[in-house]
Amino acid sequence: MTKSNSIASDSDEPVIGLAPHYYTDPGIYEQEKQRIFFRTWQYVCHRSQVANAGDYFVFDIADQSLFIVRDREQRLQCFYNVCRHRGHALLEGTGNRNNIVCPYHAWRYGLNGQLEYARNSDNSPGFDAGKICLSGVRVEVFCGFVFVNLDAEAEPMEHWFGDAADGLHKAVPDIDNYAPVWEHSLDERCNWKVALENYNECYHCRHVHRALTHGVIAPESIDIQPQAYTLRHTGHGVAADNACYGFDESTDQYRVFFLWPNISIQVYPGRIVNTYWWRYHGVDRTTVYRGWLTPGGREDATTMQIAEIDRDTTFTEDLSVVESVQRGLGNRGYTAGPLILDPRGGIDNEISTYSLQQWVREALHND
Repeated sequence: MTKSNSIASDSDEPVIGLAPHYYTDPGIYEQEKQRIFFRTWQYVCHRSQVANAGDYFVFDIADQSLFIVRDREQRLQCFYNVCRHRGHALLEGTGNRNNIVCPYHAWRYGLNGQLEYARNSDNSPGFDAGKICLSGVRVEVFCGFVFVNLDAEAEPMEHWFGDAADGLHKAVPDIDNYAPVWEHSLDERCNWKVALENYNECYHCRHVHRALTHGVIAPESIDIQPQAYTLRHTGHGVAADNACYGFDESTDQYRVFFLWPNISIQVYPGRIVNTYWWRYHGVDRTTVYRGWLTPGGREDATTMQIAEIDRDTTFTEDLSVVESVQRGLGNRGYTAGPLILDPRGGIDNEISTYSLQQWVREALHND
C-alpha cells in the first residue's frame, strides 16, 4: 500500500467524500477484506492476556479465524485456527494448553504449530508428520499490544506507523507495563468505515459529546492530523474547575494514536490509557470494543470513574449516530457531500475523514 496524507486539489471545488456505495455494497466489502484487512497490521489482544507458556487467544479478522499462543520458548506465535487434516477449528475463546489437540480426529500439535501425533499415521504410506505444521502468521508487539499481519510480504509496523511508538512512550513512559483492567463492547449496525470516520473526527464532538468536551478535553485545543498510517489526536484537559476527574497540570495532555485500520490507543489527561478497537463482520456489521489499562493492571479508582462516565456518555452516544448514518447512506436522497477541510486544523475539521477515505481509495484502486 502507498499512502497519501496531503489534501490535493487543483481547483476551488470542494473535496467530496466517498460515494455511498462504498459503505453499502457487499462487493466493496469483499474487496476490502482482501486488500485491507488481510494486508494490514491488525490489533489482536494485549500481551498480558497471553503472558504464560500455553496461553492462547482466539480471534477473527473478517471471516478468518486465528489464534495467538505463547510457546514454550516464551515466543508469541499466531496460526490460522484450522486443523491441517480436515479443516476443523482447533480452539475456542481463551485458555491455557500444554498442546493443541483437534476436537475432530485428535491430531496433536505443539505450541510451535508442529504436528506431534496423528493416530495410525505410522501405517499410512508416505505420511511425514515433520512436514505438517499449522499455517503461521506474522506477529509484532507495539507498546505491549499484539498485532498480526496476514500478508507475509508486508512491511514491519515501524514502516507503517513511523514514530508512533516513540510518541506513546513520550506521553506515557511506562506504557509497556500497563495492562487491561476493564473492557466492554457494542455491536453497531454500520459499515466499518462509518465507525472509524465517526471516531476519528471531532467535528461532531461539541454537539454530540458534551461530557467529553466539557469535562475531559478542552474542545478549542483538539486537533487531528495524519502521519504515516496514523491519525494523531492532540489536545489538553479542561480547566480543573470543570474537569470530571482530577489530574495535575504536568499530565494534562491528551494524545491519541489511531493505527490504521482497527485500533486507537488514547492517553487522557492524567495519563489514563484507554483503547478503542474494531472487528468487522460484514458490510453493515461492526463491533467496537472500549478498553482501559493501568500500570500492572491494578484497580484504579480514577480510571474506573472516567471509564463509567465514558461508557454512559461518549461510547453510547456514538451508537445512535453511526447507525443513523448507515441508514442514511441507503437513502435515495443522499449523495456524497463536501468535507470540511480547514488547513489551519482544529476541532471543526474533517481532515481525518479525508485521510481515511484516501487510504481506502488507494488500497482498492492502486495495484
